[in-house]
This record gives sequence, structure tokens and C-alpha cells, in this order.
Amino acid sequence: MEFDTLKEKITEKLRGIYDPEIPVNIYDLGLIYGIDCAKESGGATRCVVTMTLTSATCPVSESLIDQVRNVGYLIDDEPDLVVEANLVFDPPWTMEKMSEEARLQLGML
Repeated sequence: MEFDTLKEKITEKLRGIYDPEIPVNIYDLGLIYGIDCAKESGGATRCVVTMTLTSATCPVSESLIDQVRNVGYLIDDEPDLVVEANLVFDPPWTMEKMSEEARLQLGML
């Protein structure tokens, strides 16, 4: 597919964003539910990252959302990339959404 490589690049950058309360990146923590990309009529590419938080009252929610939005600026070979964060709470986050690597890192395996 056309956007597979771009989604991989975005995923790589998302793995560099950490929840400051949990020493695991937000991707492996299971906070990212999906990445959908489309070309816009002006030629730009818009990617929407659907994500959640471990808690609706997360004290760093704005910071995490801003970091996700800024991922587009970190991908040098995509100058017309716009990344949006779509925050959802349905389905709610649970520890089962964490990757095996995250569980291992947190001593849960």
C-alpha cells in the first residue's frame, strides 16, 4: 500500500514518546489504536493517529498529544506531512493492550 512506509516512520517516532509516569513508550504501552493517512487535494499528506490515555485524568495528556502532533515535523523526507491526534476513550485502555516487550520491561512476564 502507498502509506505503509509512512506509517512505519510515524510508528518509529511514536516509539520515541514516553509516558513520564511509566518508563515505556506510548506505542508499546498500547496507547496508539491506529494510524490513517490520506492525500489532500493540495498535495499534503494528513495522518490521523487515533490514541487513548491510560486514564482520562492523565496529568500529562496535553503534553503527550502535542508530542504526537509534532511527529510530522520529525520525518524529514515528508515536508507536507500533517499529523493529527484523535483522542478516544472507547475502547478504554487496559494492560492487555501493552506489547510483550512492554510487559517484559515492566516485569509483568
